[in-house]
Amino acid sequence: MMIKQDLVKRIKEYFDLNIYETKVWMALLSRGIASAGEISVISGVPRSRTYDVLESLEKRGFAIVKIGKPVKYIAVKPTEVIEKMKVVAMHDANEKVKSLVNLKDTTEYEELEKLHKTGISPIRVHEITGSLKGRSNILAKLRELIHSTKKELIISTSINDFEDKSRVLLPAIEQAAKNGIKLKIAISGQPERIKRISSRSLIKPITTDSNSRLYISDRKEVFFMITPENSDEEVGIWLNSPFFAESLGLMTEQNLKKVI
Repeated sequence: MMIKQDLVKRIKEYFDLNIYETKVWMALLSRGIASAGEISVISGVPRSRTYDVLESLEKRGFAIVKIGKPVKYIAVKPTEVIEKMKVVAMHDANEKVKSLVNLKDTTEYEELEKLHKTGISPIRVHEITGSLKGRSNILAKLRELIHSTKKELIISTSINDFEDKSRVLLPAIEQAAKNGIKLKIAISGQPERIKRISSRSLIKPITTDSNSRLYISDRKEVFFMITPENSDEEVGIWLNSPFFAESLGLMTEQNLKKVI
């Protein structure tokens, strides 16, 4: 059987295998049941390595040893392999999350905080700005901004952008409302979609015609998007500047009053 090299490369990446494991598994799939010698011939992997590779695949759930002599291996269906990998990935992710949560209780974390505070303190506040690229980085920063808000949160965005980020940001915004944070939220777009937000959550946004997409926390920090909604990669700017945040907050409020 001739295995296409581009397919081998893609399968290798998808299933996190090395090149020998990929070739052996694909060869085994093509036969269903086969011995190490047969697999070596089909895959082109040296016979001396095929035994180790099959043992590795067995441990990872890609193959099953058939009882009897001579020793043969049974290919596990790709669908079953994917389900096993999903379970393993979820387990690993949960363990990683637990590890990160517990990290805050360690002395190492305290040392990191001290290093950060030491580095930040000499910097003038109005000099702290940064750009963030990528959806996950932007969502993480916006969630942090919302969680750190003490008194007031101003949001002006579009319905498409709000719905796109709502799975991550809406719980944080609703928690802010429960904590007594003053929310001022303006959303542009189709009024019926905006009304659905009010009916399904604790927040009560108003409809605006502004195309801005920005978040202002306590008139001190600002985060605003600088790329169009349909951009391949999102880019946003974060500023820790009370003067700028206060000025932008006043302009946003004036725009909201015109709408109301």
